[in-house]
Amino acid sequence: MSCGLSVRTWPRDPSSATLRARCETVMGITDDERHQRIEAVAFDYGAQSVSPVSSCNLCGDERFVVLTHRDRYRFSVQAHACQGCGLVFLNPVMTADAYREFYAHVYRPLVSAYHGRLIDATTVQAEQHDYVEERAALLEPYVEGRDYRTLLDIGGSTGVVAHALATRFGLRGTLLDPAPAEIEKARRRGLDTFTGLIEDFDPGGEQFDIVVMCQTVDHLLDISRALKSIHGLMRTDGVFFVDIVDFRAACLRHWSVEESVKVDHPYYLTETTMEAYLTRAGFGIVRTDYAADHLHVGYICRPRQPVSGALPSAGAVQQLFDEVRMVQNAPRPV
Repeated sequence: MSCGLSVRTWPRDPSSATLRARCETVMGITDDERHQRIEAVAFDYGAQSVSPVSSCNLCGDERFVVLTHRDRYRFSVQAHACQGCGLVFLNPVMTADAYREFYAHVYRPLVSAYHGRLIDATTVQAEQHDYVEERAALLEPYVEGRDYRTLLDIGGSTGVVAHALATRFGLRGTLLDPAPAEIEKARRRGLDTFTGLIEDFDPGGEQFDIVVMCQTVDHLLDISRALKSIHGLMRTDGVFFVDIVDFRAACLRHWSVEESVKVDHPYYLTETTMEAYLTRAGFGIVRTDYAADHLHVGYICRPRQPVSGALPSAGAVQQLFDEVRMVQNAPRPV
């Protein structure tokens, strides 16, 4: 018998306690067992260096709504939403130094504990092979037939994606990632590498034909600054691919705001906030892709002139708040 829910989609709303208990019995795992694994990682969130967020990274507004007071790991993490544009973000948020340590030593063990299986620089590669096949097919019409020579993969992990794209399209690949263990595997694939965050990256004036940022934008500390930097790193006829975890889709899938928030993601994007970010940074969206997992949304873009005032509509912002309150208070549909 199957209840039709994966480990990642257990409902947290108290009104769904019976359904959750049935799933736990079938799957042989409980929330308490998961929490014990997470505690064994011994990550002390309360001891981390954090910074308060006083203004929205997208629109600059200072009016926030507190959506949740903990994340999926049960850490005391607050997610706020901007009343002006609907951007969701952690507040306070860990500092850049704290995140460097987190990604180097904590991130993979913590995710492994949450899912109850080993997820590290070796095991993650199988999933990345499937991912890159889909993304390469998506990119191909915008790459083939052009004299492209260079690729930059931001947050490229072990280099599976960068290496596959570079090989398929005949490119020299450069990869940056904050995790040394994953950088080492990328280096063995013959990629140029940089250990660190995009905020630290300085290519010395080099520009790239293709830039990809796969399943990474949610991890950035300053999306606005990073996208503007990427725009400056690209040739004027280049191609940029980026994908998001759609926060609205995550909330509706999990039927929980808390389950959709995690300390490893400083930001939680929707289609409307990501489209505003791209337009403001100077990217024109030429293709939008709803991924096969129904959770990620990908964008193929080309450099354009920035449109500084681009923002989600007031109706889109209100719809987000309405959906959050529905998920928080209505029984989960069965």
